[in-house]
Order: sequence, then C-alpha cells, then structure tokens
Amino acid sequence: MTEPVLQIDARGLICPLPVLRARKALLGIAPGAVVEVLADDDMARIDLPHFCGEAGHEHLLLEDAGDHQRHLIRRGPG
Repeated sequence: MTEPVLQIDARGLICPLPVLRARKALLGIAPGAVVEVLADDDMARIDLPHFCGEAGHEHLLLEDAGDHQRHLIRRGPG
C-alpha cells in the first residue's frame, strides 16, 4: 500500500466537514496518490466511502485507531 502524501486531521469535525476536507485535499494531489483522513464522527464511516464511490476515488482502508478512525483514500484518475 502506498504511503499517504497528506494527512487530514478532521477529528472534532462533524459531517460533512471530513468529506469536504478530503475532497479539497484530493483535488490538490496527483491521481493515484493517497491521503489519510483522521475522523471521530461516526458518520464519517459511511460518508467517506460513499463519497469515494461517487467521486471515483478508491477507499483503501477504514481502521479504528482508539478514539478515532483512520481512512486511506487513493485519488482516482479524474
């Protein structure tokens, strides 16, 4: 798995803010690059994978990391 080029700390933010932060970060990186999103809003478990599917990105990982979740997202070709 590719190392993230960017980490987004969205802990303390409620949806849709983690998705909006991820979207903005993904627009600024090259296709195929990976971002890591840290979130503690339970809705991010649903919203981030759904966003990836709709936007053409690949949701690589959802991992519980104690008091938050860790998501890895690979930017799609678009």
